[in-house]
Amino acid sequence: MAAKYPDLGSAAGKAKQARQTYEFIKPAAIDSGEVAHLPVIIVGGGPVGLAAAIDLAGHGIQSLILERSNTVSDGSRAICWAKRTLDICDRLGTGERMLDKGVTWDVGKVFVGADRDPVYTFDLLPDKEQKMPGFINLQQFYTEEYFVAEIEAMDRAEIRWQNEVIAIDNEPDKVTLTVKTPEGEYHVSCDYLIAADGHRSPSRALLGLGFEGRIFEDNFLIADVRMKADFPAERRFWFDPPFNPGQTSLMHKQPDDVWRLDFQLGWDIDRTEAMQPENVDKKVRAFIGPDVEFDYEWVSIYTFSCLKMKNFVHNRVIFAGDAAHLVSPFGARGANGGLQDADNLAWKIAYVLQGLAPPELLNTYDDERICAANENILNSSRSTDFMTPKTKVSRFFRDACLELSRELPFARALVNSGRLSVPCVLDQSPLNTSDTDDFSPKQRPGAACMDAPVQLDGKDSWLLEQLGWTFKGLYFAAEDEDFRGAEALAQGSLPVEVIVVRTRGSAGLVDQQGLVAKHYDARPGTFYLIRPDQHVAGRWRQFDAQQVQQALRKATAQA
Repeated sequence: MAAKYPDLGSAAGKAKQARQTYEFIKPAAIDSGEVAHLPVIIVGGGPVGLAAAIDLAGHGIQSLILERSNTVSDGSRAICWAKRTLDICDRLGTGERMLDKGVTWDVGKVFVGADRDPVYTFDLLPDKEQKMPGFINLQQFYTEEYFVAEIEAMDRAEIRWQNEVIAIDNEPDKVTLTVKTPEGEYHVSCDYLIAADGHRSPSRALLGLGFEGRIFEDNFLIADVRMKADFPAERRFWFDPPFNPGQTSLMHKQPDDVWRLDFQLGWDIDRTEAMQPENVDKKVRAFIGPDVEFDYEWVSIYTFSCLKMKNFVHNRVIFAGDAAHLVSPFGARGANGGLQDADNLAWKIAYVLQGLAPPELLNTYDDERICAANENILNSSRSTDFMTPKTKVSRFFRDACLELSRELPFARALVNSGRLSVPCVLDQSPLNTSDTDDFSPKQRPGAACMDAPVQLDGKDSWLLEQLGWTFKGLYFAAEDEDFRGAEALAQGSLPVEVIVVRTRGSAGLVDQQGLVAKHYDARPGTFYLIRPDQHVAGRWRQFDAQQVQQALRKATAQA
């Protein structure tokens, strides 16, 4: 008997249950004709735009989100949130809610054919002494709802639902928007516009901008199903399984007893026919068995692309997330990359608006996030090419790797079902101060900071909870050392809060397990300069206030 099928409406798919809707409030400007001016306007109320607004508010910057719908995203959409994203969300106030609701996993397994034993297993978080796990699975609408709740409790951020931007005037000194609502149009302007309005990005179209890259010739079926099952909470991926012969499949566990099943279909298919309930049922039943009771939550057929804009910064309009770049879903680099865009951009806009850095700082968003997009696209393209070979040579290579991987460890490393999202190390950033001392490459300039357990004034805490929002210094003190270098940095035009790391004691920050020193290759006298987005700006074996201040100027595009 077929499971209850959601009302699809179109071949794109629909969620079975609608999410919470939000009230339209008529803007006063519709009647008054006044053109209000704000520091920042964000187009798009998805996870990237919402995160950017919260981040800006944390820096004291007012922003307005214009969202043309009246609800968060339907269906599961993005579900895999990587550790770096969770670290960012924790700083923004939603990390623990996401962790409590989400399904935690660190382990992934790759299977071939009907073999019950995986040919390849990986652990995304071998160092477990961190607050956030390697990944959680959580439906995108939950993440968005948590962000919306944060914004609704703020004074410095506002969301206007059912407000659609229909024209953008990107002037030298401001951006002016025409906004359509159910009760009329109005105009509003800003110093900077963040376009985070998704892969179809009306903002990109309004400015006559495009994408460059590849479209992959393949189709995939997503079926999110609700069922009671004892499958493990792991990422499980199959090449040529008996339930989808000659293709690939993927399974992920989500909250609320929802499971994501993903089936490769091939390029030459009839999409309408493939979406027929009996055909979807056939695939799902072959996967989970004939006797498991389930209901559908989301069904969709998708193709994917690896595309990006040539530049993300266009005068005072700055693109982020899917509006700026697209990758395949294999590797979970889409939404995770978008959240890192917001993390990179918010502090830079804030510093420019507050007069702490010149406008040139915003150009480094292009330097750093285009580099990250290129890395994500490269990894995504390689994964897709391995999974869906289009030539005899590439298919021979893939099949040989899979066959050899059963017995030979070297071949297992070549099996590519999606190199999962890790933060890009910004090695080529113009904001970095290069190492002059001998350090491990692990936490080099440009790297995102690694977490570790600490004690703060005698209470258990985490290192990353002490970092972010402003430039911070980490000084690793010798036993009983009275460090006075913080005074010089606190008195500059751009103050730096110095956190002294000690190995024992009941006051201040104590690295009681020695893991901070281990991760950061630190010894007494070592000093790290950390950016507001928790990336390393510079490091030295011995503290020198003049060197740190010079690095600070460089990290804010002033040198």
